[in-house]
Amino acid sequence: MKIFETRQIAEIDASTMACEPISEAGLMERASMVVADWIIARFAPGTMVAVVAGPGNNGGDALVVARLLALCSWPVDLYIPELGRTTSALYQLNLKKVETLQNISVKKITGNDPWVDLSDYDLIVDGLFGSGLKRPLAGFAAQVVQFINASPAQVVSIDIPSGLMGEESRNPMADNVVKANYTLSFQFPKLSFMFRENDDFVGKWEILPIGLDTATIAQTITPWFFTDDTVARSLLIERKKFAHKGHFGHSLLIAGSRGKMGAALLAARATLRAGAGLLTLHLPQSGVAIVQTALPEAMVSIDPNANYITDIPSTDPDSYPGYRAVGIGPGLGKSEATAATFFGLLKRCGAQLVFDADALNILAEHPDWLEFLQPNDILTPHPTEFERLTGQKAATDLERLQQAIAFAQRYRVIVVLKGAHTAVVSPDGETWFNSTGNPGMATAGSGDVLTGILLSLLSQGYPPKDAARLGVYLHGLSADLWVEENSVEALMAGDIADNLGKAFAHLKRKMFGKAEKNRQF
Repeated sequence: MKIFETRQIAEIDASTMACEPISEAGLMERASMVVADWIIARFAPGTMVAVVAGPGNNGGDALVVARLLALCSWPVDLYIPELGRTTSALYQLNLKKVETLQNISVKKITGNDPWVDLSDYDLIVDGLFGSGLKRPLAGFAAQVVQFINASPAQVVSIDIPSGLMGEESRNPMADNVVKANYTLSFQFPKLSFMFRENDDFVGKWEILPIGLDTATIAQTITPWFFTDDTVARSLLIERKKFAHKGHFGHSLLIAGSRGKMGAALLAARATLRAGAGLLTLHLPQSGVAIVQTALPEAMVSIDPNANYITDIPSTDPDSYPGYRAVGIGPGLGKSEATAATFFGLLKRCGAQLVFDADALNILAEHPDWLEFLQPNDILTPHPTEFERLTGQKAATDLERLQQAIAFAQRYRVIVVLKGAHTAVVSPDGETWFNSTGNPGMATAGSGDVLTGILLSLLSQGYPPKDAARLGVYLHGLSADLWVEENSVEALMAGDIADNLGKAFAHLKRKMFGKAEKNRQF
C-alpha cells in the first residue's frame, strides 16, 4: 500500500472525480457515509454525539456525517466554530441540508464564548481541520481543540486529528492538536501516523476505502509504503512439491558469548522456524552443550575460545558448506578479539549479511568499517543503536527517518529501523512501514528473533528488500496472533519464534479466503 503526501491525495481525488465521473459533492457523500457506517457499527444507538465542523472540506465531511447520523435517529448536536474563514458553496449546501432536520441542533460558537462544555456527550466527531493544514493552530481554533480535548467523550477524527499535519512529527506536549481515540483515514494512512510523537493524537487508526481511482493510485509515485497483508502475501515464495532442504539454503549464525547464549538460541530457533533448510550456529565452546540440547535441529561450529568469538568458518558461498546468508550479533559481546574477527568477516564475506545487537555496536565504535558493508546488507538497529551508528541524535522520529534514508543510500544497505511501525529503508529511496506488532514485543530477545527470521528468508533466496519487508511483517504478525490468545504482558521472545508457523498459515489462508477486515493500529 502506498502512502501519499497531502497534495498527492488531493490530486488523486480530482482524478477520481474526472475519471468516474463523480462530483465533489458525490465523493464527499461517499466518504462521509463510510465514516457514519463505521460509527453506527461500533457505538450503541442513543449515543450522544457532538459533531465539530470546521470551514473546509473536512468540515464538509463532518456536516454530512452529522446529517446521516441524525437521519438514523441518533441524537446529534452540530458545533460550528466561527473562525472568520470563507466556506465553499458545497459547505453551505450541506449546512442547509442539516438545518432542515428537526432532530439536530446547530450551535455556532465564537471566540467570545469563554468555554464550550462538551462533557455531556458520549462521542465527539472531529471535523475541524483536515490534512491540508500548513501551520499549527492558534487563537480560537486552538481553543476549540482544547474544548474537544477537555471532554471525557470518545473522539473520532475524520481523516486526521485536527491540528496534525499529514507529513510532520510533532512535540507530544503540543496542546493545539485533537487527541483522538480513533482516526478514520480515507483510503491511505498518513505519513504522520507512523511517528511516535503523534501516537497520543492519532489513537487507533483505521483505513476506510472510498473508491479512489486505482489507475491514478498506481501511476502516482511516492517513496513511502505500508506493508499490509496484501503486500506480505505477494512476497511469499511457494514451496514446490519435490523441494528438499538444499533448496531453502544454509544459514550461518555467528552469535553468543558467556552469559548471553540465550540470544544465540533465540535467533537460531527463529531461523529454523522461518524455514531455513540448514542452520549452522558458530558459538564459543561454553555454548555448545546448551544449543545441542535445546535445539538439536541446528548444527554447531565451535570457536577455539570458551567464552567469546575469536574465529569464524569460511563464508565463501562457492565452497563447502556454501552458506547463502550470514547473521551476526545476538549476544556476541564486544571483546577485542571478537571485534577483530568481525572486521575480518566484513572484508571477505561473500554471502549476504544481517547485522544486529553487538555487531551494530562494534560498527558504531569503528565507523570507518562501514565502508566495507556490501550492497543490500541488512542492519537492524533500534533508535539508540542507530544514533550510535550515525553519531547523530534526532529530535523527532521524522528526523531520524531522514537520517536512516541518507545512511541507506550512502552505504547502499537496507536499514530496518525498529519501532512501533518498523521502517524498512532501502538504498533505492523507498521506505516501507510495517503494519503488524504490539507493545508486548518490547521484551528481551525480540530483536534476536527478528535477526533469525531475516537470516532465514535470505538463505531461502528472498531478495534482501523482500526478506526485510516480509520478515518484519511475520515477526509482528506472530506476536499479534499469540497476543490474541494470551496477553501483551505475558509475551516472550521465544513465543514469537515458536508462533511463526501460525503467522505463515495466516498469510497463506488469506490467499484463498475472504479479505481481512480493516486492521486497527
